[in-house]
Amino acid sequence: MLHTDRDPEAFAALERAGTPEPAPEARMPGLARKGRGATLNPPNRFESRETEAFDDGWSPPGMPDLPPPLETTLIKDSSRSAIAWNESPDIGFDRSVNPYRGCEHGCIYCYARPSHAYLGYSPGLDFETKILFKPDVASLLEREINKPGYAVRPIALGSNTDPYQPVERRLALTRSVLEVLERAGHPFTIVTKSAGVLRDLDILARMAKRRLTRVHISVTTLDPDLARRMEPRASTPARRLSAIAELSRAGVTVGVMAAPIIPGLNDAELERILAEAARAGARHAAFVLLRLPHELKQLFEGWLAEHRPDRARHVLSLIRQTREGRLNDPSFHGRMRGNGPYAGMIAARFARAAQKYGLADRPLPLDTVQFVQCLRTESRQLALL
Repeated sequence: MLHTDRDPEAFAALERAGTPEPAPEARMPGLARKGRGATLNPPNRFESRETEAFDDGWSPPGMPDLPPPLETTLIKDSSRSAIAWNESPDIGFDRSVNPYRGCEHGCIYCYARPSHAYLGYSPGLDFETKILFKPDVASLLEREINKPGYAVRPIALGSNTDPYQPVERRLALTRSVLEVLERAGHPFTIVTKSAGVLRDLDILARMAKRRLTRVHISVTTLDPDLARRMEPRASTPARRLSAIAELSRAGVTVGVMAAPIIPGLNDAELERILAEAARAGARHAAFVLLRLPHELKQLFEGWLAEHRPDRARHVLSLIRQTREGRLNDPSFHGRMRGNGPYAGMIAARFARAAQKYGLADRPLPLDTVQFVQCLRTESRQLALL
């Protein structure tokens, strides 16, 4: 709130008259942008200093300065490894590959947003406009899976950020990873909300015949307007369902991820999402309840205030009912499904709908015996030195 200087005597006279002068409010222009999900760019939680926007009064009345358009910046990631390992007991994989950090899809609910703080950026608009890419991800992966003693298990792509976000159309880093995995006979899974996955249908179809891959398409809502606001640069719901159908026709085992389910916002669509996905050819399904770790709480509240102000309080109240009065529960197992009557009702609805539409929650395991360590010729030559 910006307060103007006042004449003390005049202000005292107003108070005595019982009509205190209203303090003028400085209204900063919002950060909401077409094609971007976040409406805020909160400071990095690891920084010792913060900056705060301030209205200097130069804008004409009622016409705030419009911030410049937010372009996407690509930043080279010089990581020396491709595989990320985890020991989380409530996650069904122990290793993943993420060619990108940050995601231009801009999904406001993305639990990966807070990870951008570790890179020195904001989990808000920075997360979807400052994208780090790993140019050597394929060669790094090939080196790692060829190390002596490497034990094969499926590698997850899309565990943190989407492997088929828009920049993949130019850089094709995800495809380079798939080529390494195909050459080695290494099993892998994909989670994406992009129909761009169909570009690699040739590799996926071949790997599916060998029972070395399955794909999960994330469908959060069937409402195109809600999707445009909530996940602005992801494929439309219709395109995602179409991708399920094409993958299925090509023989790829495909599932639907109804994730995240947001109480009071998209949970009423749960049965319809499963029904449409099954009709398109999905064979298994899963769901995850909305998670709001770290800065994501502030970001999601800001998004609700901007795009769904009429139901913001109700949505936040229902989320708290599934998280023991909080907006987030980081505990293992509970973080994915929540607890309490409302969370239990969502889980029961999902189980009933999945059974009705023939969607298994446990797909068949992928084959791990076809894996062969296949060092390239140049690698063998270097090993002799």
